[in-house]
Amino acid sequence: MGNNGNALDLASRLMRLVIVGHVDHGKSTLVGRLLSDTGSLPEGKLQFVKDICDQQGKTFEFAFLLDALQEEQEQGITIDTSQIFFDTPKRKYVIIDAPGHKEFLKNMVTGAADAEAALLLFDAKEGVQEQSRRHGYILKLLGLTQVAVVINKMDLVGYDKNVYSKIKTEYTNFLESLGVEAREFIPVSAKLGTNIAELKDEMPWYKGPTVLNMLDQFEKKPRPDHLPFRFPVQDVYKFDERRIIAGRVESGKLKVGDRVIFSPSNKKAIVKSIEAWSVPEQPTVATSSDSIGFTLDEQIFVERGDVCTLMDELPIVSTTFDANVFWMGKRKLEKGRKFTIKLNTQEVECEVHEFKKAIDASTLETLSKQDYIAKNDVAELTLKTRSPVAFDLFGSIATTGRFVLVDEYDVCGGGIITTYTPTTKEDKLRDEVRTRDFNWIKSDIKPEERAYRNGHRAALILITGDPGSGKGPLARTLEHNLFQNNFQSYLLDRRNVNLGVSADLNQPEGIVEEESARRLGEVAKLFLDAGHVVISTSNAFHREDQQDLKLLANPYQVIEIQVSSKPAGEPDILLSLDEAQNVKEASTKIQNYLKEKKILMGHNYSI
Repeated sequence: MGNNGNALDLASRLMRLVIVGHVDHGKSTLVGRLLSDTGSLPEGKLQFVKDICDQQGKTFEFAFLLDALQEEQEQGITIDTSQIFFDTPKRKYVIIDAPGHKEFLKNMVTGAADAEAALLLFDAKEGVQEQSRRHGYILKLLGLTQVAVVINKMDLVGYDKNVYSKIKTEYTNFLESLGVEAREFIPVSAKLGTNIAELKDEMPWYKGPTVLNMLDQFEKKPRPDHLPFRFPVQDVYKFDERRIIAGRVESGKLKVGDRVIFSPSNKKAIVKSIEAWSVPEQPTVATSSDSIGFTLDEQIFVERGDVCTLMDELPIVSTTFDANVFWMGKRKLEKGRKFTIKLNTQEVECEVHEFKKAIDASTLETLSKQDYIAKNDVAELTLKTRSPVAFDLFGSIATTGRFVLVDEYDVCGGGIITTYTPTTKEDKLRDEVRTRDFNWIKSDIKPEERAYRNGHRAALILITGDPGSGKGPLARTLEHNLFQNNFQSYLLDRRNVNLGVSADLNQPEGIVEEESARRLGEVAKLFLDAGHVVISTSNAFHREDQQDLKLLANPYQVIEIQVSSKPAGEPDILLSLDEAQNVKEASTKIQNYLKEKKILMGHNYSI
């Protein structure tokens, strides 16, 4: 933010680093060395730990420094060992500590996704292990392209150049198959300090940089201000008369006066103000990585999980997409498996719609005979969410193109969205509706103003059931009762639509039902925009056509009243055939439900 100069200055100098390695490969020792060799330890801490080792008869190890910092944290001293800071003459660094796979995947939706560079740590004696390859794949999921490999414990293999060269060749080939390039392979002994801060004589054949030199060569990741604006909504707060929409700018820029749209709901408004915390003056512009709030020129319903974008930079909205998934669940990942997907601040139930390919994450070989994957392997698949979600392809905007999967409150996998093709009728219609809504000419009269005048909100009441079940008489009675109570009601009979705007669809073999349903939905949308309670019936349409009506009526509520002895789906109200015959009582039941759902509110309510 332009008015928060100190924070921006720090961000421009702070390099966020993640160190990846097996727990036994010397990660804690390497971190301890970095702290010591850069003079970043609290004063006297190094000698204090050495003295304790002498008293206990133990050999001092640099890994003990992290244990000492952990003890201070437990005593209330504000040192966070999950974010460890150190300085070089060039800039400040923060190490984001993520010791295992699960921590990495969790951090895909928290801090580690912001890491700008990575050190991959190997044990020279053990060489390239399966877990080393999996670590490389996870770095790809995190979108990290600045990577250096640190080959530790070279003292245990006699500083043998051949050992170093073998590891370098093998792992370079693996990373290249992932599309990741290691900037350097650095042979070190973290325990002895070899090649950490300065080159030592033990490996004269190595002419590359030290670990610290390599870190200083990494480039600061440019702020993605040039990308389309993406703002996943974290929460909405109400202060006095203001409703502040809070979150973090993942990419792009936002300024006061911008026209924005919230996906997947398609709600639109203009940014009235940008709100920041602990700044002397409120900003007028927000850029990537800024945590802000903003207000709108009108009150629209926005909730956590919505993604705010500029009007001409829409994300993809769908219930299906293709993805690569790294799996860590206890149970197999296979077609039909259900879990929760966390995509930025969106949390939605999803399932494996199509299983395309199983891949061994340690070799990247296709497991051709498998239609599932087990723990620590990778799958190419199609996911289907229960409700629409907003996203981008990972290759376009990484932060809104990756996700984690949760099974029974446990992180079980992480992935990236690779492709999206609107192949289903629902996806194609959703794209058409978004285009329609994007270009829709809005009335100057707001829906809330119409609701206040009419005493009710606009809604579509869809009465469904078998032929002869009494839908028609019930619909006419409901329309009449609502009208008698001074509500703006209208019975939109499908037959009238077919006689009018759909007359061209009357073919010798019968009316084209799919297009007829679409046109009915478009006509209903016009009445809904005018503030009416629209009533319609359905028996010829399949349930997927009823879903189309809900898409077309968005953002207005669709209430399904099902008259049937064999209910299908999840209607809002289920009436038996006998109940539907008593149209007066059935109409009263529907009206009571509409009052309960705050659709019918009377003419004395306040907005």
